[in-house]
Amino acid sequence: MKTNAPTALLRIFISSTDHIKQDLLSESIVFSAKKEGLAGATVLKGILGYGTSSVIHSYKFWEVTDKLPIVIEIIDEEEKVRNFYETIQPQLESMRYGCLVTIENVEVLLFKSGKSKK
Repeated sequence: MKTNAPTALLRIFISSTDHIKQDLLSESIVFSAKKEGLAGATVLKGILGYGTSSVIHSYKFWEVTDKLPIVIEIIDEEEKVRNFYETIQPQLESMRYGCLVTIENVEVLLFKSGKSKK
């Protein structure tokens, strides 16, 4: 990723129980982003939230629940992010349940590669 190129953040709001075929949708999207060479992706698990169904899902330490809100964040040059969205858009549109996708321009202040442990 070039730090002087226009950069975008793609956010995908789904549920922790969403699947594409047999795979978790969040994992499928992140693995696809990695395969496409995007700069970075993170999956965030929420503790409380609701979507278009208006059903509130929450996690409390005394209860175990599988259905929690998930946000997938993917960052890279804007053109690469938009192209990636176009590749996953059919999967998202074919989902049984709802989702929300947003994109916003971001300014990258630091993009420093790290060394992986072997």
